[in-house]
Amino acid sequence: MKKINTAPISGTQELTPREQAKFDRLKTLISSSYHQHGFLNIETPTIERTEILLAKAGGETEKQIYRVVKTSSAESNDKESLRFDHTVPLARYVVEHENDLHFPFKVSQVGVNFRGERAQKGRFREFYQCDIDVIGRNSLPIAYDADVIATLLSTLLSFELNTPVLARVSNRKILSGLLEALDLVEKSKDIFNIIDHAEKVTPEQTKTSLEELGLEKDIVKKLTAFIDLNGERSEVIKSLGNLEISNETFSEGILELDQVLYLLESAGFKEQAIADMKIVRGLDYYTGTVFEFILPEYKNIGSICGGGRYENLTKYFTDKSFPGVGGSIGLTRLFYVLNECGLVADKTHLLDYAIVPVSENEFDEAMIVARKLRNKKYSTTIVFAGKNLGDKLTYATKVSKNGIVIGEAEINSETLKSKNFETGETSEININAEANPEDFWAD
Repeated sequence: MKKINTAPISGTQELTPREQAKFDRLKTLISSSYHQHGFLNIETPTIERTEILLAKAGGETEKQIYRVVKTSSAESNDKESLRFDHTVPLARYVVEHENDLHFPFKVSQVGVNFRGERAQKGRFREFYQCDIDVIGRNSLPIAYDADVIATLLSTLLSFELNTPVLARVSNRKILSGLLEALDLVEKSKDIFNIIDHAEKVTPEQTKTSLEELGLEKDIVKKLTAFIDLNGERSEVIKSLGNLEISNETFSEGILELDQVLYLLESAGFKEQAIADMKIVRGLDYYTGTVFEFILPEYKNIGSICGGGRYENLTKYFTDKSFPGVGGSIGLTRLFYVLNECGLVADKTHLLDYAIVPVSENEFDEAMIVARKLRNKKYSTTIVFAGKNLGDKLTYATKVSKNGIVIGEAEINSETLKSKNFETGETSEININAEANPEDFWAD
C-alpha cells in the first residue's frame, strides 16, 4: 500500500527504461543532425531573471511562467523564474557574449523548458525543446532560412518514420504586402489570426469570419483565393504574380519565398517542401519566412515542427541589430504523438551485454569479462542476483541484447558463448586468445 501519492505531477513525462531508450534515441539523432549541419551547441541556465523573461512575454505566456520560490530567503520570490522557451535566453546570451561569438552564429539548444499550461493529453508543462537558430549581426542572408529548413527536414527524416514529412513554407511579407495594397493594415492582426486558424475550421467559417470584419465581398474573395494557394514553388509563385498586387513588401516576400524554395530544391527536397499561404505563424515576432512541418498521412497530429525569421532577436536588450532565423522541434510532445501512432521504431536495446555467472564462484571471472567488454565501449551488466539460472537468463533478456553465461565448464574450456537474444544466434569466444583482438566480442 502506498503511503503517499507517487504518481508524477500532471503535465510531466515519466517513461519506462525501454520507452526512455526510444526517446533518447530521437534526442541523440536530433543533436547529431544539428551538429552535422554546422550548428554549435550551447546550454543556457534553466533559471533566468524574471525581468529577462518578461521582456518578451505577455498575456497568457506571462501567466504561465513558473516563479522560483526561495523559502530560506527574505527576498522577493519574483526575481527568478524558469525559462519557458529557448528564444529569450538565446537573446540574452547573444548580447552577453557578443564579443566571443562569430557571426553568423549557428547555434543549437536541446533542453528542458517549463510552461504552466493546463495539462492535457499530448501537452506538457515540463518538456524538451530542440532548437536551431542562425543569428546575424546587422544583416543575415536569406539563404540561411533554407539552411534551417533543410536541417530540420534532414533531422526528421533521420527518424525513419516510414511516412512522408512535408515542410510548408510561406513569407509573412506576402500577406502583409497584400493587406497594405488592399488598405487593410488596421485589420491585419485579425486577418492574420483568421488565416492562422483556417485549417481548424471549415472554408465557409473562414469566409464568414472575414465577412464579420466588415470586408467587401470582392476583398473576401481575393483573401480566400490567396489562402488556398499551396503547392510546388513555380506554380504558387506564378499564381501570386497573377494577383497583380503592386506593393514592394508583397514583391519582396515573393522573391524571398522563391529563393528559399529554390535552394531547398537544390538540396534535394523538392518533394518535401512546398509553398503554402495558410502558414502565417501566430507569434508576432516573425517578419519574413515562416514554416511548419506536418506528416501528411497523419494530419490529425498537427504541426510537428515550426519556426521562421525574425527581424531582431535582441531588441528588448540592446539597440544593436541581430536578425535571425530559427526552428524548434518540441520533442516531448512529438515523441508522445508519434508513439501513439506507432511511428517510433523500437531500434534500441537497453544494454549490449548481460553476463550471467552460474554461481558466486564465477563472480570474479564475470568481473574480468565485463571489464574487457566495457573497455571496448560495450554497455555491460552482471546479473549477481537470483539463485535459479533460468530466472537470471529471463532477467538478462529484459535488459540486454546479448547474454553470456559463465560457469565452471566455460572457465575450464576458456571459451564463452554469446547469445543474441533477438536472433537466437550464438557465437563462441576464446577469452584468452590474442591473435585477433579487434574481433573480440564482435556483434
